[in-house]
Amino acid sequence: MQKLTPQPKVMITAALTGSLTTRKQCPHLPYTPKEIADEAVRSYEAGAAMVHVHVREDDGTPSWRPELFEEVAALTRSRCPVLLNFSTGGTGQTIQERTANLPKTRPDMAALNMGSMNYALWSSRQKKFLMSGVFLNPFQEIEWLLGQMNDLGIVPEMECFDAGHVCNAEPFLESGLLKEPLHYSLILGVTGGIKATPATLRSMVDLLPENAHWQLIGISREQWPLVDLSLEMGGHIRVGLEDNFYTPDGAMAKSNAELVEVAVKKVRSRGQKVATVDEARAIVKQGHE
Repeated sequence: MQKLTPQPKVMITAALTGSLTTRKQCPHLPYTPKEIADEAVRSYEAGAAMVHVHVREDDGTPSWRPELFEEVAALTRSRCPVLLNFSTGGTGQTIQERTANLPKTRPDMAALNMGSMNYALWSSRQKKFLMSGVFLNPFQEIEWLLGQMNDLGIVPEMECFDAGHVCNAEPFLESGLLKEPLHYSLILGVTGGIKATPATLRSMVDLLPENAHWQLIGISREQWPLVDLSLEMGGHIRVGLEDNFYTPDGAMAKSNAELVEVAVKKVRSRGQKVATVDEARAIVKQGHE
């Protein structure tokens, strides 16, 4: 069980674009590798130690082409030292297709989705699903991807969309495929996953093993109150246009950096410090080198 004490150094991650939303919903979403790298640099300059990366075709459709990940990695690394965390998720592609970039890009972290679920993008305004499908992550694929990450020296970011996903780490920890300290992302508010409420955050944190690192990923407008709670409970935080377009006052953010700036102010207002890239690297790489 976690000890609920605030982190002395809080890692801030910026999730730059995602794959589901479009510029019709937020005109400031980056699409091209250069736009994504530009947002990575701006987020780093605003205080993010890590960026979470999906890639898209130039028209905004989701993509898993390795050359796009490679371009983002090269453009970002040439301009700033921010840590890279690459997505491995998707619906309708094989796990091999979704991870084909990893041997060349070697990001610091990569997503390890910890279970299957119904997955949807629901519009409350239009009262309809903008997309829906089944997000398949069976144990055998988790095992395969974890083996790949271990071979490549990539730290797994265990993405948990529901409480059972937290518990799915246990067999891999017993087998030795997962190495401590563990890194969990608790994702609250995705349609098909656990609701974004203080009670559900507390219940998920209660399932975590002692000494695990965790970050909150709150979806849409419920994000900011949960950021405050997660800082109090000992979590790191992720913000960015993938997760939420809006600042706490309800205005649409014009960049990922604007959302990072809000997160930095929240951390500092509590008397906590924002982790530098070097400090974040030490947290992430501990036990994994």
